[in-house]
Amino acid sequence: MSDTNHDERDVTGEDHMVNEEGNDEEEISAMKKRVAEMEQEAAKLREMHAALEERGQEVSEDRSDVDSRSIFVGNVDYSVSPEEIQAHFQSCGSINRVTILLDKFTGQPKGYAYVEFTEPSLVAQALVLNDSVLKGRNIKVTPKRTNIPGLSRGRGRGRGGFGGPGRGYYGGRGGGYAPRGGFYRGGYRGRARGSGFNPY
Repeated sequence: MSDTNHDERDVTGEDHMVNEEGNDEEEISAMKKRVAEMEQEAAKLREMHAALEERGQEVSEDRSDVDSRSIFVGNVDYSVSPEEIQAHFQSCGSINRVTILLDKFTGQPKGYAYVEFTEPSLVAQALVLNDSVLKGRNIKVTPKRTNIPGLSRGRGRGRGGFGGPGRGYYGGRGGGYAPRGGFYRGGYRGRARGSGFNPY
């Protein structure tokens, strides 16, 4: 009787090992399937990324094309309508679009606009209208520049810091916080030339 029990234990132990090996093979095949699916997804993502890069290049080429046909108009009266700007520049040639920029918080005009012409050659004719009078104000007309993503054309030494007068947070007209004095003089810090970061 003990021999039969021993034999049964050996058989069940072998069956258990066979089942474990079968489970391992199933897990391996499932992992291989997952790896193949992941490789297919990675290939699709590479294709999508390449297509997006091509589209991005086309958009940047289109933007530079539009910018080559556009002018920047500064010192524009806040009450001027796009129709009035179009009428002012109509003598230069055919106009595609007039854009007056608005403050995103207040919705009020910022005091400048862009005029897009149908041909780049018309930009030179529009530059003649620099310092012309539109609604009682001398407007500034320059060619529109193309912004390059990641490249800032800021003036001065950057965003400033805690340096001397007019360079950062502590400087400027009207006093401010004096690091060495240990007291606040009060008053309006004001904007000094070349002051630090100004989000608007």
